[in-house]
Amino acid sequence: MAAAAFARLGSPSATGTGAPQGNALTADACGCSCCDAPPVEFTRLSAPRAVADGVRTPIRIMQMDCPVEEGLIRSKLEGMPGVKRLEFNLVQRVLTVVHEPAALDDIAEAIRSLGFQPELPDAQGRLAEAEETHKPWWPLGLAVTAAAAAEVVHWTALPHWLGLVFALLAIALCGLGTYRKGFVALRYLNLNINALMSIAVTGAMLLGQWPEAAMVMVLFTIAEKVEARSLDRARNAIAGLLRLAPDRATVQREDGSWQEVEASAIAVGSVVRVRPGERIALDGEVVRGHSTVNQAPITGESIPVDKAPGDRVFAGTVNEAGAFEYRVTAGAEDTALARIIHAVEQAQGVKAPTQRFIDRFAKVYTPMVFAGALLVAVVPPLLAGGGWQEWIYKALVLLVIACPCALVISTPVSIVSGLAAAARKGILIKGGVYLEEGRKLRWIALDKTGTITNGKPVQTDMEWLDGTDAAHARGIAAGLAALSDHPVSEAIAYAAQADGVAPAHVDGFAALPGRGVRGTAEGIVYLLGNRRLVEEHGTQPPMVAERFEALERQGRSVVALMGAERVLGLFAVADTVKETSRAAIEDLHTLGVHTVMLSGDNAHIAEAVAAQMGMDRAFGEMLPEGKLQAVEALGKEGLVGMVGDGINDAPALARADIGFAMGAMGTDTAIETADVALMDDDLRKLPAFVRLSRATRSILVQNIVLALGIKSVFLALTLAGLGTMWMAVFADVGSSLLVVANGLRLLRA
Repeated sequence: MAAAAFARLGSPSATGTGAPQGNALTADACGCSCCDAPPVEFTRLSAPRAVADGVRTPIRIMQMDCPVEEGLIRSKLEGMPGVKRLEFNLVQRVLTVVHEPAALDDIAEAIRSLGFQPELPDAQGRLAEAEETHKPWWPLGLAVTAAAAAEVVHWTALPHWLGLVFALLAIALCGLGTYRKGFVALRYLNLNINALMSIAVTGAMLLGQWPEAAMVMVLFTIAEKVEARSLDRARNAIAGLLRLAPDRATVQREDGSWQEVEASAIAVGSVVRVRPGERIALDGEVVRGHSTVNQAPITGESIPVDKAPGDRVFAGTVNEAGAFEYRVTAGAEDTALARIIHAVEQAQGVKAPTQRFIDRFAKVYTPMVFAGALLVAVVPPLLAGGGWQEWIYKALVLLVIACPCALVISTPVSIVSGLAAAARKGILIKGGVYLEEGRKLRWIALDKTGTITNGKPVQTDMEWLDGTDAAHARGIAAGLAALSDHPVSEAIAYAAQADGVAPAHVDGFAALPGRGVRGTAEGIVYLLGNRRLVEEHGTQPPMVAERFEALERQGRSVVALMGAERVLGLFAVADTVKETSRAAIEDLHTLGVHTVMLSGDNAHIAEAVAAQMGMDRAFGEMLPEGKLQAVEALGKEGLVGMVGDGINDAPALARADIGFAMGAMGTDTAIETADVALMDDDLRKLPAFVRLSRATRSILVQNIVLALGIKSVFLALTLAGLGTMWMAVFADVGSSLLVVANGLRLLRA
């Protein structure tokens, strides 16, 4: 697949130091609840590499997963000498900096000055093992005890000062971190949950509600920790991909001996040995031995695949039966698995439409509620003679309810979970926008050869016209076919080889897209191509058209060998339809998605195969521009997806609303270029993608309804005089836990 044809499908990147990158689990109006979370198992990044305007270095910052921390770092680094661009991935807690080579030490020092610990990868992208950052639970347990004691003092005849001491102790034990982050948020005019909680608890203490202020802070801290554990599941769903490939492999040394070394140090061309039960460390080609390999980690298909010399193997897959040796074809940073990981990480930066809407809504929602809380605190006492303490208390409760944490967290957790679930099934989705938009697909256009069919046709017929030297002409045809990578040509070349025919030497070979090939043999120009090519090169005997017609009606592809003036002979080739393709088309129709075949073969073959598959429409003799026009026409009827595997499909793939690349596991550029890459040749992943998209959309809607519904109920209770600060905490953090748990259901999709 030609990368140049996919200009619009490139991976997202930052523009200047503008919008942050990464499908963050928070938004500007929300403070993430997992800032104190333990480190995720994430011990490898992309290696630092040179780019056009400097060096691109990823930096892990375990303390960075909230917009508050991002804002601090951004304000510190933007405009700093040597810093070109900043890209933030808050899900993985990674900051990528494009900088001048000499600026890295200053960048790291600037990050440390903010109280953060930057972790820099080595030349292979490896990180030092993260230090244990689990905080002990005993302070929280003591805080719970102190808060409960303050409540007991409040309801008994014990001295009031004793309750005050217990309350202050509880807040000091578990609330100082919230106050610190709240102060930072207010400094940057960010009304996140830490800022709102700090204001509310302080206000409650000033009103004399010491026991309630202490218990609210304790409950908030407990809920934060529970939510942090839940959110780590979404992080680990992506980070788990990193653990598929082993860090070490057994490589053959120059003297023929074998040595176990770091996989990242193994050079392309080295020979690696794999024992039964071992995971394959790098992509390669089998050179010795036979085995079966479970490729489920990459393709999602659990049936093991037989491997013999000449077959490709992929990093992260599992050798099941026998031992074998393979020659490495890609370094650790360039394996199919590495490209998958890179694509999934970058996919988090492509926000889905719902997430973009929620982010915009949150920026307006929180200031509005904050202003409303101020009005509740001031207007009733001034205009209606209400008690100041009563209405200020209600305003503080409203502040706690106001933070849109649940609303903002709901979309990225769901999207990241959906992306991870798809990757496990061998469906690589290049962004949340495609995951969410897939539910709207009305048409899916499919190429025929290699997509619907097996792409390995065999020669079935061979006919020669009168006056043709069959043996000589077949050698010419074999010589032309041997230089082409088209499946029809490959079938002709294979049949000639099987019959012992020596291919003629061909000069000046050229491919004629959508028509055939051309070359010079023995000083004469020969053509090997389809009916269109024949018609473009002069009048032919009627029997040529008749034989074309007869063979094509049998569902066969027919090509002619032409000399300087006339057709010399005809070759018929037949392809077979994949059984999985039939099931996929039926499933798509069940989902209400229409299918159309866009084939470069003649109309008769396209219609025959389409009828065999039960497809809605079929178009044959389609040049690349014809496929493009067909996709544009279908776009008038609804959202269109295009599935293909070749260069001739590239324009249509680029024009489609969602482009699907077939067999991306074995294609160097497909993962980087397509919107969705199917990691093997199984079209049943198409209906699986549509179902996952619809499930994701359903959960997104459920989460929005849950978040807004719960907050609406508690807002009404508060204004009616029935709400308390305890209820406010449950309304905010409880709804956050609900939407996170609901979003994580997609991991089991």
